[in-house]
Amino acid sequence: MLRKKRNGTEVFRITGARLGLDEDVRGRQRRYVISMVIRTLSVLATVILWNVERHVAVVTLVAGALLPYVAVVIANAGRESTPKLPSNFIPSPVRPALEAGNLRNSSDQS
Repeated sequence: MLRKKRNGTEVFRITGARLGLDEDVRGRQRRYVISMVIRTLSVLATVILWNVERHVAVVTLVAGALLPYVAVVIANAGRESTPKLPSNFIPSPVRPALEAGNLRNSSDQS
């Protein structure tokens, strides 16, 4: 995965570790602020459209009322899941210590 830092340099992510806590919180805050900006715009659209297109204004009013709940649920959704290991890290299959044929032969000898 390729990420860019603020100064424009490219940073390659080569580990399976999660994002840092600061980056995770920053991403959640960004999503919350975007949701609240959309909510503010929908409430403003409600005020502007109330006497022009009442049914559109009601839709924007409902959207403005539901977006805070959705924004909080998205912001509190939790951290990202741990990335899966690449496919070349498949463990070898476990083989039994003794096979069934060896057990019969060893018990016949006693």
